[in-house]
Amino acid sequence: MKNSCIFVPRILLPQPDADMTAWAVIACDQHTSDRAYWSALDALVGDKPSTLRLTLPEVYLEDADCPARIAKIAETMRDYRARGVFRTLPPGFVLVQRTAPGMPVRTGIVLAVDLEAYSFEKQSDALIRATEATILERIPPRLKIREAADIEFPHILLLYEDMQGAVAAAARSHRSGTLYDFALNMGGGRIRGDFIADVQPVLDAFAGLVRDGLLFMVGDGNHSLATAKAAWERCKAGLSEAERAVHPARFALCEAVNIYDQGIRFEAIHRLVKGVDPDDFARGLRPFGRAEGGLCVHGRKIPLGVAEEVPAAVAAVDAYIDEYMLRKGGSVDFVHGEEAVRAYTEEHPDSAGILLPAMEKSSLFGLVKRGGSLPRKTFSMGESEEKRYYVEGKEIRA
Repeated sequence: MKNSCIFVPRILLPQPDADMTAWAVIACDQHTSDRAYWSALDALVGDKPSTLRLTLPEVYLEDADCPARIAKIAETMRDYRARGVFRTLPPGFVLVQRTAPGMPVRTGIVLAVDLEAYSFEKQSDALIRATEATILERIPPRLKIREAADIEFPHILLLYEDMQGAVAAAARSHRSGTLYDFALNMGGGRIRGDFIADVQPVLDAFAGLVRDGLLFMVGDGNHSLATAKAAWERCKAGLSEAERAVHPARFALCEAVNIYDQGIRFEAIHRLVKGVDPDDFARGLRPFGRAEGGLCVHGRKIPLGVAEEVPAAVAAVDAYIDEYMLRKGGSVDFVHGEEAVRAYTEEHPDSAGILLPAMEKSSLFGLVKRGGSLPRKTFSMGESEEKRYYVEGKEIRA
């Protein structure tokens, strides 16, 4: 494939007799204000092999025992390897079909991409580009996890534009057997994965989608891919050119999804401000525009106008929150679902929420091409339950 940024990986999965419902868990950047979710998941998994033991839920990032948790992840990877938990597939892709409550089937392809073809700079001409601003301060804790690990388990979803559905059609036509088909835990729906050994037709279909030097945009997992890039930059400094060409850390495992897929829905990401006087926070607010937004205090939603262009609405709201916290303290979290924001502000009297509108998915590629990456957390691809679950892994050590 000319100008290819795609690499054909050897994917790791647990052995066929594994309890896959216990194995697969939701992306670590979900439910960051809901410790009860992770406690319930921990109890459900128990002692069974699980990606819960191989990733770090971000709800624990600020805890005092975070370094110990990171060390335990690396130890568990070695233990699983020694116990023969993993099997290695031949080179190939995985065609993934995912459903969740109220969500149409989402079709994706698990593949690897060349980190040399990816940039998270705001303005970039790379084949793979970030859709949102990368917060550099978020990379170091994730980098510690990656550099201690031998295997990566991604929750990265890459988006591509394919109005004719050529890539998915090629993938479906060249399936060579089902790898897994099981119910996801914690209300996540169901997932099926079929192996694709003959990848050339899929690569050919992707080749026809490169426009203006762009193939993929990062839909979910922006900071995870940025962390992989940072780790690779460190790693390659000590390698020869020949070693760099084949080193496994150069290639990051992702799931690529057509932005026009019926299972891709853009949802708003709301702001939840904690550790503040909600009435004082509300008094400083003025309408940002004419589009419909909202303020949540004490469990009540109050109308709040926001800018009609969603990136502008996000930028203005974030600027107010940042300025307020600089003067009076507090912290901000990013939450999916209006009801979750309302319920939190009802249960926690020292919090306030700002509700934002959803962005049209068809506008994404054009916005980023014209203006570069969007403000952080401008959109979410679906609700929390629709996020990617960790299933496949890949070696990142030589």
